[in-house]
Amino acid sequence: MALTILAQITAVAGSEDLVRTQLEKLVSITRAEQGCLQYDLHIDNENPGFFVFYENWESRELWQQHMSAPHLAAYMEATDGAVANFSVNELSKIACYNTAIFCGDGE
Repeated sequence: MALTILAQITAVAGSEDLVRTQLEKLVSITRAEQGCLQYDLHIDNENPGFFVFYENWESRELWQQHMSAPHLAAYMEATDGAVANFSVNELSKIACYNTAIFCGDGE
């Protein structure tokens, strides 16, 4: 079953650029991972230290493999002490409306 992830990252004041740079490094390598359907990084328009990943994965198992990947360990090391808050929500689609795309399950 497909899995949507909402990951929220808040940088420590003064570490916004470092965290952003390290998060951006994750995008292309993660998009190439098995099971990754979508991996989009967003930044808050009013708070340059608040970031959100919106992710879609083929399965929870493949997402868990991603969470154990070496590039995530490297990110954790590079941002040690620079992240004030990190939260992850695992979501399941229950409804969809988008005329531009096929919504799939939950339509």
